[in-house]
Amino acid sequence: MARRAAAGLLRRHLGPLAAGETLQARGMYPKQYGAANHAFSRFYSIQGQQRSLYGFRTNVETDDTQQSARMNFEVQKRSFSSAAAHVQRNPAYSVLNSDDVSYFKSILGESGVVQDEDRVAVANMDWMGKYKGSSQLLLLPKSTAEVSKILSYCNSRRLAVVPQGGNTGLVGGSVPVYDEVIISLGGMDKIITFDNVNGILTCEAGCVLENLSSYVENKGFIMPLDLGAKGSCHIGGNISTNAGGLRFIRYGSLHGSVLGLEVVLADGTVLDMLTTLRKDNTGYDLKHLFIGSEGSLGIVTKIAILTPAKLPSTNVAFLSCNDYISCQKLLLAARRSLGEILSAFEFMDRHCINLAMKYLEGVHNPLPVSPYNFYVLIETTGSDESYDKAKLEAFLLRSMEDGLVADGVIAQDISQASNFWRIREGISEASVKVGAVYKYDLSIPVEKLYDIVEEMRSRVGDMGQVLGYGHLGDGNLHLNILSTKYSDKMLAQIEPFVYEWTSKQRGSISAEHGLGLMKAEKIHYSKSSEAVQLMASIKKLLDPNSILNPYKVLPQSVL
Repeated sequence: MARRAAAGLLRRHLGPLAAGETLQARGMYPKQYGAANHAFSRFYSIQGQQRSLYGFRTNVETDDTQQSARMNFEVQKRSFSSAAAHVQRNPAYSVLNSDDVSYFKSILGESGVVQDEDRVAVANMDWMGKYKGSSQLLLLPKSTAEVSKILSYCNSRRLAVVPQGGNTGLVGGSVPVYDEVIISLGGMDKIITFDNVNGILTCEAGCVLENLSSYVENKGFIMPLDLGAKGSCHIGGNISTNAGGLRFIRYGSLHGSVLGLEVVLADGTVLDMLTTLRKDNTGYDLKHLFIGSEGSLGIVTKIAILTPAKLPSTNVAFLSCNDYISCQKLLLAARRSLGEILSAFEFMDRHCINLAMKYLEGVHNPLPVSPYNFYVLIETTGSDESYDKAKLEAFLLRSMEDGLVADGVIAQDISQASNFWRIREGISEASVKVGAVYKYDLSIPVEKLYDIVEEMRSRVGDMGQVLGYGHLGDGNLHLNILSTKYSDKMLAQIEPFVYEWTSKQRGSISAEHGLGLMKAEKIHYSKSSEAVQLMASIKKLLDPNSILNPYKVLPQSVL
């Protein structure tokens, strides 16, 4: 494609600001570009706000979405069948009695012990309405000492418990399976310290991710992870599931960002690993056992986490590609050309865009002229606005000339950038509005990643709609199969095929969502039997009575 034609595509503006709204009111100021060969005469940059536009992003787990999901499943009277649904209650567990409730009230007070049916019902169900327990008790501790007393008592009585944060998970890991006592960490939401020199945040596990983001941004830093559920999810839950999210390509896993943890073990022992040191090679680094263990080895109560410096320049581009091979090549080109400023590389197929346009309010297609097979969202963050902008524009022009990009646009203001991200992050919300959603979170080699989407479409046929999207820069596919209702016939077309296929590619059946109840019996598809046995040995050592989040993470046969 000729350079002039490519530049013409990038001149696209997506619409004016709202009436009476100034760029300064959004914290944005115009930047002038004098060079004649620049695709834009003016670009609106976000000054001093590292992705502050995400304050406008709609969280997947909004109250309206949760209510809508629950109404959907209540109407369907659904019975979701899978191997996970057939786990039997462990008869070794005690049944809650009035003496237990009295003890909990003695340490937490009346307000810290919830038996109200409506409030407990909310905690019993996940946000999609897919998993529902039958717990009769919700505990609201406000300190590590209270969590310790709760677990010490439950361990002595062999009362099973399930720790719960923001309850935004997708695999049934944060709700009871049967009558487990729910321990909510929501009352433990204090920021303890912040190191302004090194950017190290120490806080309690019940802090909401978005609140932490706002706090550190005011200090000149950002959180190393960013999720669509940031307005609801808790940092303790993020740690316990080793959440990935949108910044993974830039800042990596929480295993690298978390410096220290405080964890309460099953017998009430408080394990103090709350170091803020960057380097500490004294013995085994035990904190890594609890990152991603989904509350099955201990309950995380405090966190020390390294936060990167906030950078002043942010650019967001929304692009289209004709085929998946072009998406792959574009990723490689972005790594090479954008290098250190590349902070997100997300992809969506056209079915995702169609779904978003149909079910998400207030969004519009940035590239409405022609339908394309694939869409890519690229974000850059850096310290030099003019350098970063010129670098991104040059990359996009080359990509268009090379035929990798069919069309594209760079956000001209925070409203447009927010619209781009709203589309990507709203896919999960939109999918719930169809009815039944079978969600799979897979790590697959990038060159094979979309093959399973196409194969699944062949298997499902006209029984449902198959979507493929995710964090292409991380090799992480979100495979969603949509239908009007759950059915054994549909499930038989999906499982175990999805796990067998992923295993053959030496992929992972859980890239970032965890195993929870949904995939506990499927772990052998990603881990050797020797590795699973070793995990079971660790579980038995730290939680011999198996009271912590039972039926999750590991198969019951190895415990």
